[in-house]
Amino acid sequence: MHSADVTSFYDGKVDFGYNAYASLDKQISHTFGLSLMFQMGKTNQKALLPGAAGVAAGVATAYTKYQQVSILGDINLSNLLRRVDNNSPYRWALHGYGGVGLQGYDTLLLDNDMSRYSTSPKRIPTQIEQKIGLDTFFYQVGTGLKFNASKMFDIEARAMYIISGDDSFDGGGFGKNGVPKYNAISSGFSDNMLTINLGLSFKLGKQDTHLTWFDPMQDINNRIEVLANSENNLVVCEKGDVDNDGVCDDWDRQLDTPAGARVDGAGVALDIDLDGVIDLYDKCVTVPGPVENNGCPTNSK
Repeated sequence: MHSADVTSFYDGKVDFGYNAYASLDKQISHTFGLSLMFQMGKTNQKALLPGAAGVAAGVATAYTKYQQVSILGDINLSNLLRRVDNNSPYRWALHGYGGVGLQGYDTLLLDNDMSRYSTSPKRIPTQIEQKIGLDTFFYQVGTGLKFNASKMFDIEARAMYIISGDDSFDGGGFGKNGVPKYNAISSGFSDNMLTINLGLSFKLGKQDTHLTWFDPMQDINNRIEVLANSENNLVVCEKGDVDNDGVCDDWDRQLDTPAGARVDGAGVALDIDLDGVIDLYDKCVTVPGPVENNGCPTNSK
């Protein structure tokens, strides 16, 4: 518990709690994704009331057990800011997170004065039970560093800052005027906490490269490099084109086609009327005729 009336940072020491979460993630693009997340944990905190009240009560100890359901946006900062000329293997990625959710929690605060069980005089601990509801909105932002361990698994260290928007989340009681006045120690109305996790992600899907680790610019560079370094196994027109008819000599069936003559796919000069005179010299291209008459019928005038 970080920014609150009753905090986990007291007298130069940190009272650690625990936190765990499970999420179902959907990658929308190579730079953005969404997560549906369930989170639970417990914080431990301490506080000392000012003045005589603090002397009587001593150092109060409290805990908060919480459950949260949230939607989280995920921005892949490494993919977003990656240099075009970076050809190094892509195994590490920095992520930014932000989202909203609903939470429920149970708190208990104990001290040596008011917040303890007693019948003479009558005293009860400061205890709150808050159910998850539409009025329990919280916000969270954070960052994470992911490592691509394998095709199927990622490892991530993640830190999140949770803004509860609730002055009772730290276990200090109800409102600034509650008794004892733990919620009046600081002027803020939102108890916030910091969580740090080390987690393992299992990747679903059929693609060889998960979209989280797909860098379009690097993919383009890799393709260019492969093409640049590949051997040229296909040799076109190894023997050239002697008659310059556009058909390689490797499969040209007429290597001495006259210049300017139209040819078929085998490099043979076209003779549309099949009269033995190629179209280049045939003056009657569509009507058969003898060679002596330039391919025109003899009765032609």
